[in-house]
Amino acid sequence: MLFNELGLSAELLRAVDEQGYTEATPIQHKAIPLILKGDDVLAGAQTGTGKTAAFTLPMLQKLYQKTNGPRCIRALILTPTRELAAQVHESVQTYGKHRPLRSMEIYGGVSARPQIKKIQRGVDVVIATPGRLLDHVRQGNINLSGVEMLVLDEADRMLDMGFIRDIKQIIKQLPAKRQNLLFSATFSSEIRDLAKGLLNNPTEISVAQRNSTADRVEQLVMPVDKLRKRELLSELIGKGNWRQVLVFTRTKHGANRLAKQLNGDGITTLAIHGGKGQGARTKALRDFKAGDIRVLVATDIAARGLDIDKLPHVVNFELPHVSEDYVHRIGRTARAGHDGTAISLVCVDELKLLKDIEKLLNRQIEKEYVEGYEVDKRIKAEPINKGKSAQRGAPRRGKPSGSKPAGVARRKKPQSAGAKTRPGKNARGTSRNRPRAQAV
Repeated sequence: MLFNELGLSAELLRAVDEQGYTEATPIQHKAIPLILKGDDVLAGAQTGTGKTAAFTLPMLQKLYQKTNGPRCIRALILTPTRELAAQVHESVQTYGKHRPLRSMEIYGGVSARPQIKKIQRGVDVVIATPGRLLDHVRQGNINLSGVEMLVLDEADRMLDMGFIRDIKQIIKQLPAKRQNLLFSATFSSEIRDLAKGLLNNPTEISVAQRNSTADRVEQLVMPVDKLRKRELLSELIGKGNWRQVLVFTRTKHGANRLAKQLNGDGITTLAIHGGKGQGARTKALRDFKAGDIRVLVATDIAARGLDIDKLPHVVNFELPHVSEDYVHRIGRTARAGHDGTAISLVCVDELKLLKDIEKLLNRQIEKEYVEGYEVDKRIKAEPINKGKSAQRGAPRRGKPSGSKPAGVARRKKPQSAGAKTRPGKNARGTSRNRPRAQAV
């Protein structure tokens, strides 16, 4: 379906056309008419399906149709990460450029004072992470009583990160009469419970099978010994003349270490993770998009929300602890109709993680053996230390006493007698005396 068949205004169609789009994606042609009609919507959509435009376009149209009265916050979009908030805000500005509506981002990691000043000047659309928004609510800096539309973007990720209590506190500040939109990559039982308490007789739409990956992503597994992963990655980038590569590690310390090593190999690289300041993260992403650096090494904080046009390569330097995060990682490539390749460098320690991912995908991923990097079968698997980095970016909040948060490692089994560990090192090859990795 073409965009000009969806009932959008001339100003919005002009903005869409300026971005080079004419044909709507499945989620867009399903969601936009429903949202324009005023329905509550429960939408299942994977990353890279165009879901952001699916709610920003009709939202902008509805807000502009009723512009009388004093300026107040009329639309609230909640996102799990700062990166996704920035991406959604960019989309709102891009599609709303021909309309006199004001929008802003609210998230932590930066000074609250400029945010307060923008709120005081008046704003129509707020895109926020739950924690910082709730801080403003508690301090009396923001009034949400005029919100006409609430959007929860990547709701499953917000639940995984423990934001459910914050979300419920924010909802208490909103008027009872409003339109609600919930977008999620999966429809877990927790998501459906949240939808029952939030949505009013919603229309449910879905454009992808649960946990399916983009059809255009070519997935490969390259078996390699752990200590030779960086060497193989450098060779792949150099011989293939890859100019733009997004590489995922499990921890921020691993991201920093790999970025330093790749720079030492003459490959311009930056790392992005929760330990970086927001300014550094924004600059790294901007430089990567502009082609000023070839490799961006990221933790799973970047697995969702990063929207990079025509990104050709994603590499899992380390497989994620949580199988669903693999889907979101490789969803950074093959977006908007383009092809892409996702390569996973898998050592013997990660075979169980690979098996879990293949079980989730309901198929085996093709293996490609690289000459010169044959796996040494004498090396025994060692347990992977999950630490706090396994908790999907942040500890859960509000869990009952005695319950175990998702992603927390079980007690380690005693190491087998045949397992080998480098002197003075733990199973991951890092010093035993080094502090455990914090949230990614």
